[in-house]
Amino acid sequence: MAESFYVSAAEAPRTRTRQVMVGSVPVGGGAPPSVQSMCTTHTDDPAATLAQIGRLADAGCEIVRVAVPNAGALDGFAEICAESPLPVVADIHFDYQLAIGAAQRGAAGLRINPGNIGSLDYVDAVIDAAGEKNIPIRIGVNAGSLDPEVAARTELTLPQKLVCSCEAFVRHFEGRGFSNVVLSTKAHSVPVTIETYRMLSAQLPSYPLHVGVTEAGTLRQGTVKNCAAVGALLADGIGDTMRLSLTADPVEEVDVAWELLSALGLRRLRPELVSCPTCGRTQVNLIGMAEEVERRLRDVRAPISVAVMGCVVNGPGEARDADIGIACGKGKGVIFASGEPIRTVDESQLVDELFSEIEQRFSTR
Repeated sequence: MAESFYVSAAEAPRTRTRQVMVGSVPVGGGAPPSVQSMCTTHTDDPAATLAQIGRLADAGCEIVRVAVPNAGALDGFAEICAESPLPVVADIHFDYQLAIGAAQRGAAGLRINPGNIGSLDYVDAVIDAAGEKNIPIRIGVNAGSLDPEVAARTELTLPQKLVCSCEAFVRHFEGRGFSNVVLSTKAHSVPVTIETYRMLSAQLPSYPLHVGVTEAGTLRQGTVKNCAAVGALLADGIGDTMRLSLTADPVEEVDVAWELLSALGLRRLRPELVSCPTCGRTQVNLIGMAEEVERRLRDVRAPISVAVMGCVVNGPGEARDADIGIACGKGKGVIFASGEPIRTVDESQLVDELFSEIEQRFSTR
C-alpha cells in the first residue's frame, strides 16, 4: 500500500505544541486549527468594526484581529472588546505603549513584531502587561520587517533569517518566564513560507504556530497562494491557527479557510460541493446548475457532501461517497443518497427537489 501523503492526527506536530487560550479559543496542544481574520474598518469607529466582526462571526471566524495604529484608537478598541462576539487581538506596530494600552482595555491577545517595536526594554514592558492580564502574545516576524541586524546577515537564507529572528525573541521571552506565546514567520513567497514554517516547527516544536501567507494578493491569486502554502503545512500537521490574508472582504478569508480545512479533512463547517467538470456527454447546463447549488449551499450549516454530476449512469457511482446529490441525463436527472437512487426528476425541478431532500434529511441551520 502506498504511504499516505498526510501526517496522521496523532502524529501531527500540532499535537506537541503547548496550548494557549485566545479568549475562549484554544490554540495548540492538539486543538483543531482555528480560523482568524482581521478587520478592515477603522478601530476608532466601534460601530462599523463590530458590524464587520458580526459578519465574520456568522461566516465562522473564531478569532478576530484589529489594528491599533495610535492612541486615539484605544477607546474604540475597549468598546469593541467589550461587545465583540469573538476574542479580539490587538495588532501593534512601532509603539509598545499601544500594546500596553490594548492589554489594559480588554485585548484577548496581542500581536507584536519585535523587529519594529523598539528596544528589548519596550518588549519587556509589553510582556509584563500581557502577563498581568494573562493574555498571549503572538511574536509575528515578517520578511519585510526583519530586525536590521538579522536582515544584514548574508550567510543566511531568508527562511533562516525569519526563524533566527523568531528564535532569538522566543529565548528572550523564556528568559523573562513568559511562555504564553504563539509564533508566526510570514512571507509573500509560497516556497519561503513552507520552508520557514517547517524549519520553525522543527526548531521550536513546543510553540503553537499561526500560519498564513502575508501580502498574498487579491481574491483569486491570494486564494491559490494561501491554499498552496498553508495546505502543504496543514497536511504536514503544522499549524495551530490560521489567517489566509486576501486583498478582499475579510469574510472571503474565512470562507477560503474553511474550504481549505474541509478539503484536507481537518474540519468542516459547511457542505462540500462535489461536481464533475462536464464533458461532451453532458446534456444539461451543468455549470449553471452547479453554481446555483453552490450559491444555495451557502445558507446551509451542515457538514455534508453534495454532488452535482453530469451523467445519469455513472454519476451516482462516481460520487457514491457524497451524502446526497443529483446526476443528470437528457431533460431529467436522478436524485441519489450515498450512491443509491431516490427518484427521477425533471431537469427544471432538480435543484429545488435536491434542496427539499437536504432539508428533510439533515439539520441545516
